[in-house]
Amino acid sequence: MADKKIILTGDRPTGKLHIGHYVGSLKRRVELQNSGLYDKTFVFIADAQALTDNIDNPEKVRQNVIEVALDYLACGLDPTKSTIFIQSQIPELCELSFYYMDLVTVSRLQRNPTVKTEIQMRNFEASIPVGFFTYPISQAADITAFKATTVPAGEDQEPMIEQAREIVRRFNYIYGETLVEPEILLPSNASCLRLPGTDGKAKMSKSLGNCIYLSDPADVVEKKVKSMYTDPTHIKVSDPGKLEGNTVFTYLDAFSRPEHFERYLPEYPNLDELKAHYTRGGLGDMKVKKFLAAIMQEELGPIRERRKEFEKDIPAVYEMLRKGCEVARETASATLDEVRKAMKINYFDDADLIAEQVKRFSQE
Repeated sequence: MADKKIILTGDRPTGKLHIGHYVGSLKRRVELQNSGLYDKTFVFIADAQALTDNIDNPEKVRQNVIEVALDYLACGLDPTKSTIFIQSQIPELCELSFYYMDLVTVSRLQRNPTVKTEIQMRNFEASIPVGFFTYPISQAADITAFKATTVPAGEDQEPMIEQAREIVRRFNYIYGETLVEPEILLPSNASCLRLPGTDGKAKMSKSLGNCIYLSDPADVVEKKVKSMYTDPTHIKVSDPGKLEGNTVFTYLDAFSRPEHFERYLPEYPNLDELKAHYTRGGLGDMKVKKFLAAIMQEELGPIRERRKEFEKDIPAVYEMLRKGCEVARETASATLDEVRKAMKINYFDDADLIAEQVKRFSQE
């Protein structure tokens, strides 16, 4: 049924995007967009979803929509190749979510590992906003509205995609083959699956202040890399160092390439040799951090410069988003028409239904 290959992916506008977003999905999105392997790419700014746990702070979400759009463009997402849109401007998504709610039980939502983790992080145990609790359902609406076959995301999103697949299967079983079942596309580099914060905490978070943002100036990136969590037992240069839980080496796994050694650290042929020296002792943290800082500047410098260019014409960025919303709405509307037809709630478009009722009542 799904003959076209379609990507859908997005981010919540609760802050500027950071390198966790970049290595987890953004960089890959740009590669996929330019690969020629996909018929369509939809990238959305999930402002409606962001409001589920920021309902008392709409200004925060509103201000960050443009920040995320700028980060998208700076990273290389191209509005001539990808449809970039704002979730709240596509009302069809709300209607689809409403219908899908009948296909999911409360206990199934409660079992979703991603939902459980997010609820604990936000201390929502006592009073969970219904909109937040039903996030997997609205995400299924986002994915299926565009008939996405592929969702590039981190491994933490796997339970969400699985729930979307369940909704699709149940809908198609009841109403006939209508929706497309999506697949998750995980980062190819294992280190990029979940990049830790600079403090070694499991996740980058604005509230923890442990992020390196894509738009951070060069001096701020330098400072953040220098203050990164390493091995607390590696006190003297001569001490053997541990790699496990050492944020600097996790970032090197994610970002370093062989040519970086030629440019910035020619005394080591590759990362394995650098790791070997660190673990046996005799290599200081600051030397490794300097190397990482040079790599980060090389990676983020062009993104930062492109962002500055886009910042010069903000109305053009909003116009790009408006056009993206028009295209997205047209696509979602077509899917909704099919869903309504399958569910037999397209009363005014069904000439056969009207003719059948005329016949039925004329015989009475």
